[in-house]
Amino acid sequence: MSSLTRASLVSGAFVKLADALVGEYDVLDVLHTLVEQAVQLLDATAAGLLLADPDGHLQVLASTSEESQLVEILQSQAGVGPCVDAFRTGHVITMSDIEVEGAQYPAFTRAALSQGFRSVHAIPMRVRPQTIGALNLFRAQRGRLTEEDAAIGQALADVATISILQERTVREKTVVNEQLQRALNSRILIEQAKGVIAQQTGLDMNEAFNRLRAYARSHSEAMHITAENVINNQVAV
Repeated sequence: MSSLTRASLVSGAFVKLADALVGEYDVLDVLHTLVEQAVQLLDATAAGLLLADPDGHLQVLASTSEESQLVEILQSQAGVGPCVDAFRTGHVITMSDIEVEGAQYPAFTRAALSQGFRSVHAIPMRVRPQTIGALNLFRAQRGRLTEEDAAIGQALADVATISILQERTVREKTVVNEQLQRALNSRILIEQAKGVIAQQTGLDMNEAFNRLRAYARSHSEAMHITAENVINNQVAV
């Protein structure tokens, strides 16, 4: 890939994300677009985003694959892992070789290796002075991200933060917590709807999500609305 092509892809991705943030937007759709762009732009196999709920517990909000989501759920439930540390410290956590460096996270290491991941780059999502979550970049090969990829990853994490917390609400912690809780509640509905679609159609969970997302887009409605309608058997997607 030439540098010009790479630069065009990066600029195109950020233009796409910026366009999605104008006016009314579905934050979960934006975040799924963001993690998908992370995999396309960076030397990553999968990407996922964890968000802290009002009690400070991390929850999976978006991921590019069921494999990465399983690893992230394990981290959030166990309360340990590189993404958890990125959230708690506010610093980037990199494991260039999970098998060698993962002794401090035995459960995470077993889960990551079992899903084919060999390295991980975890980026905190910061809103001064607090950290609200983290972006995980999983890789099937060992080694660190290049400085350029790490910088793009940080920029993507920043866009994720902006998409969740608009400037006018950051000053009000109560409003911020309400926004975060709404996003997390929407994610629960979407996970339930994915299960319904998978059971009804025989699709895997990734394809079930794609079908849910496509239906919501084609009908110009938020994914959590479509998800609730699927759960209540009001629509078939």
